[in-house]
Amino acid sequence: MLITLSPSKGQDFETPALSKTYSKPQALKDSELLIKELRKIRRQDIQQLMSVSENIAKLNTDRYKSFKTPFTPKNAKQAIFAFKGDVYSGIDIEEYSEADLDYAQDHLRILSGLYGCLRPLDLIQPYRLEMKTKLHNVRGENLYQFWGDRITGELNKALEKQKQPVLVNLASNEYFKSVRPKQLKGRLLNINFKETRDGKTRVVAIFAKRARGMMTDYILRNRIEKPEDIKKFRQGGYRFRKELSDDKQWTFERSQPPSP
Repeated sequence: MLITLSPSKGQDFETPALSKTYSKPQALKDSELLIKELRKIRRQDIQQLMSVSENIAKLNTDRYKSFKTPFTPKNAKQAIFAFKGDVYSGIDIEEYSEADLDYAQDHLRILSGLYGCLRPLDLIQPYRLEMKTKLHNVRGENLYQFWGDRITGELNKALEKQKQPVLVNLASNEYFKSVRPKQLKGRLLNINFKETRDGKTRVVAIFAKRARGMMTDYILRNRIEKPEDIKKFRQGGYRFRKELSDDKQWTFERSQPPSP
C-alpha cells in the first residue's frame, strides 16, 4: 500500500534531523527549472502571485536565490523532519525507529509544487510553492502542466513494489490534482474525515488535516498492507462509517470536539 500526503507551509530547518539517513529528490532537475523561473520574478510580483505578505514574499525570494545543488545534510534536511504543521503534528516522528523510517520511505509519498513526488527521507531546502500557483514555466501556465504525467509516473513505480497496489490518498484536493487517477496502476482509495455536531456531519479543514497525519502514522507504524485493516483506525475518536462510504471513498467520522 502507498500513501500520498500534502507538504506543509510550515518548515523547520533549525532543529537537527533525528536520523542521518537520507536520499536525494528524484526530480531535482525539474526543481531547478522551476527555481530558474522563480528567480526571474520580482519580490513584489511574488507577493501578488502567491497572495502572501511582503515579509513572506521577501523570505521566499531570498530562498530561491540561495537554492543550491548538490543537496547535502549540511544545506538541506529530510522532508519528513522538515515539514511542520497540522498534518505533520499527527505523525509522531520523534518516536520513529530507523526501521520505521525505512518502511515510510517505501510507503509514503509527499506531493510538492517544487519537488514533485518526495520520499520521506529526500533532502529538501526551505521553500514555498503551492501546487495551485499559476507560475508560467517552460511546460505551461501552471504547476499542474509543469508536472504533467511525472508525479503519476513516480507513484506507479512505487505501486509496483507494493504487496497490494493500492494508493491511499491522504493529500488535499489541491495537491492530488497533480495526479492522473486514470493512469494509476492500482486501486485508488480516497479517505474523508468528518465531524458531527448538532446532527450535522461535515468536513472541518483543521481537524481533517490533523486526521490525515494521524492515519498516516497509524498505517506506517502498524505496517498495514491491506486496505481493510485501515477500518480499524480509532485515533482521535474517529470511526469508519460504512453508510458514508463506498468502494472508492471511505469516510471516518466522530463527534466534533471544541474548536482549537
